[in-house]
Amino acid sequence: MSAYTIVVPDSKALCRICGTNDRNLKLIEDFLGIPIFACGNELSVEEEDADAVRRFRFVIDSILDEIAQDPGELSDSDLIQSVLKSQCPGPGRTSADDHAFFEQNSIMVPGAIRKVYPRTRGQASLVSKMRKNDIVIAEGPAGSGKTFLCICEALRLLLTRKVSGIVLTRPVVEAGESLGFLPGDLHEKLDPYTRPLYDAMNAVLPRESVARLQENGMLETAPLAYMRGRTLSSSAVILDEAQNTSREQMKMFLTRLGEGSKMFITGDLTQIDLPRRVKSGLSDATERLAGIEGIAICHLDPEDVVRSPLVKRIINAYEDETHEES
Repeated sequence: MSAYTIVVPDSKALCRICGTNDRNLKLIEDFLGIPIFACGNELSVEEEDADAVRRFRFVIDSILDEIAQDPGELSDSDLIQSVLKSQCPGPGRTSADDHAFFEQNSIMVPGAIRKVYPRTRGQASLVSKMRKNDIVIAEGPAGSGKTFLCICEALRLLLTRKVSGIVLTRPVVEAGESLGFLPGDLHEKLDPYTRPLYDAMNAVLPRESVARLQENGMLETAPLAYMRGRTLSSSAVILDEAQNTSREQMKMFLTRLGEGSKMFITGDLTQIDLPRRVKSGLSDATERLAGIEGIAICHLDPEDVVRSPLVKRIINAYEDETHEES
C-alpha cells in the first residue's frame, strides 16, 4: 500500500486542522472514509485508490486555503465543518465527481501564496464559465466569492501572459451616505472604492508583487466614467459593484471590449444604491444578454456564501423580509 503525504509548514494551521485531541482530524477522516496519520508537520494517508488520495489532497488544500483567509470569525471546528459541508455531493453526484470538477476549476496563479479552490459548485461553475467565455456576469450575494474568484482568474491570465494587463473599475456611487470631498490625486480618491479589489489580490499574491504590477503599468485602476472612448485590448477587465451602473453605463462598458480581452462583471442586485427610478445596468444586462454566444451569466445564491455561516443567515433573513413585502 502506497502513502501520500502533505507537508504543512505552518504549525498553527496544522494545529487547527488536527484540533484538540485530534477531534477535527477525526471529522475529516469520517468525511473521507480513510484514516489520516499526523506526524510532525506532515499529514499522510496510506491508500491505493487514486480518487481517495485526490479527495484527501483536495480537502486538506481547501482547509488550508480557508485558514489562510479566516479573520478569526469561526472556531476551528466550525471552520472544518463549513469546508466539509461545502464539499458534500449534490443529488445524483458522487464525491469523486465533485472533487474532480472542483480540481479542474481551481486557479493556480504563478507566484501565488497558495492555490485557490472553489468552495461550492456555484463557484466552480463561475470559474468554468470564465475559462470558456469572453464576457462573464457574476451576480450574487455578499460573501459568495464572485469578486475574489474573478480577481484570481485575472491574475492567472496576466501572469501566464494570456493578457498584458488588468483593468479594475467600478461606478463611484456611495452606499447611502455622502463622503463629501475626498482629498488627493485620482488614485487616492479611488482608493476607498477599490480597496476590496486590492485586498483580494493581496490575499493571493505577496503585497510587493501587487505593487510591482502597479509600478510596471500592468495593473490599472480607473473610475467607470473614464472608460468612455477607450478600447481595452489584451486585458482582463473587472467591473465590480455593477449593480450601481445605469443601463447606459453598462452598454458603454461592454462595448469597450477589444481584441484578446476578457471582461468579468460582478454585482449584487440586493444592494443597489441608485436612485429608485433608475434601473440597474446589471439587472438589465442579465436579462438582455442571456443566450448570446461568448457571454455567460452566473447566478450565485446564499448557498455559495463562504464568508461566515452568520453572513448566510443574515442574507436569508433579509430575503425572507423581501418576500413578505412582495
